[in-house]
Amino acid sequence: MATETPIEHVVVIVGENHTFDNVFGAYIPRPGQTVLNLLSQDIIDDNGKPGRNSGLVKQKTADSKGLYSLNPKRTGTYSKLPQPNTTYATGQPGNIPDPRFPDDLSNGPFQLSHYMAYSDFPGDPVHRFFQMWQQVGDNNKKDLFVWVAETAGIGNHNDGFGTTPADTFQGGLAIGFFNMNTGDAPFFKQMADFYAISDNYHQPIMGGTGANFLALVTGDAAFYNVNGQLSVPPTSFVYQGTQTSQVENPNPQSAGTNTNWYTEDGYRGGSYVNCTDLSQPGVKPIVDYLRTLRVRPNCAPSTYYLVNNHNLGYKADGTLANPTNDPTKFTLPPQPVSLPTIADALSAKGVSWKWYSGGRGTDGSATTADYCGICDPLTGFTSIMTTSLKNNLQDVSSLYDDIKDGTVPAVAFVRPLEQLAGHPANGVLALYENFVTNLVNMVHDQPDL
Repeated sequence: MATETPIEHVVVIVGENHTFDNVFGAYIPRPGQTVLNLLSQDIIDDNGKPGRNSGLVKQKTADSKGLYSLNPKRTGTYSKLPQPNTTYATGQPGNIPDPRFPDDLSNGPFQLSHYMAYSDFPGDPVHRFFQMWQQVGDNNKKDLFVWVAETAGIGNHNDGFGTTPADTFQGGLAIGFFNMNTGDAPFFKQMADFYAISDNYHQPIMGGTGANFLALVTGDAAFYNVNGQLSVPPTSFVYQGTQTSQVENPNPQSAGTNTNWYTEDGYRGGSYVNCTDLSQPGVKPIVDYLRTLRVRPNCAPSTYYLVNNHNLGYKADGTLANPTNDPTKFTLPPQPVSLPTIADALSAKGVSWKWYSGGRGTDGSATTADYCGICDPLTGFTSIMTTSLKNNLQDVSSLYDDIKDGTVPAVAFVRPLEQLAGHPANGVLALYENFVTNLVNMVHDQPDL
């Protein structure tokens, strides 16, 4: 079809869980260009060593005084960073201090590849909604990344990781970075040199993978519903012998010396928030901070939004993922047509599109660990999965065929195999970089797509 610009195809490649500074923190732009990163702010030098302003990001300890806070009282400064943890990093013993790193890292951003190869699998730092808000804080000091990781961890219902208030299996990993000046990410550096990069891009939602994938296809947040009608998520049921709620509560439990161990949070626990209810734990501190920025929260009344990860409403083959609404399956109900997606909008305008997912299988079986269900977000929507549009959800192998045959749609979303997507611990940035580079080269070699 005719286009209003020379651009006939848009290919969106989606990786996971790396900040701009983690990858481009030491990037030096070409002459005449500028970038905002760790190096330009003199927090590090070219070689990844502490810069003149490194003291501005020294990590602090704090005490939340029994309530969730974006600015808890600081109680001191880390004399050294706690040793990063392996979590579930491929090829490493699980959930132990990572022996590749010293136990006396100086307090501040540190170059990961001084201690592990760029191609090695690191551990997995915290990346959940209330934790990330607390790490950044309401004062922009960004000095609580380590304290929040150590105290709140990944959540108290944690899908088998076994974290406790005394050991969240976290450390100082969150403020590690790679360094393009010493050979890390060479292909990303080359792309940055010759193409635009988004050093002022921010993820849609401070929180988990699932919520961000859903935002990518909607520009919005998914919500709890029953048969399309707003409803309250399950708030009292037993999961693995523990009383559990699907609603978040980041107010700390009484947990001995840990003053920030959230009451209800985790991959198999709280993941919904009603952000119009200022009495709900954690909501008021964030809303108050947004108001100081003159930002008006855009929350619908009586709506519980998903801010982290739950399974999606349909399986890859189109069948319901949780037909009995069993709360212990932690499934986001199918999203009704009242929450439109970019796929619906493109289809309505006659613009061709596909979403390609690694590990999905050509038959939608998605039986391998290489498939990430929450990274295939359109499987959460009734308008897609109960219509012929579900046929536009295909395996990455179909993308390669479409490139070869010159049949790539006008808009293509691509999420590689899990191990190639860059997610720390079960993926690695080097493999994601190679995936992106190979795909760019394949498209480049087919100029007549």
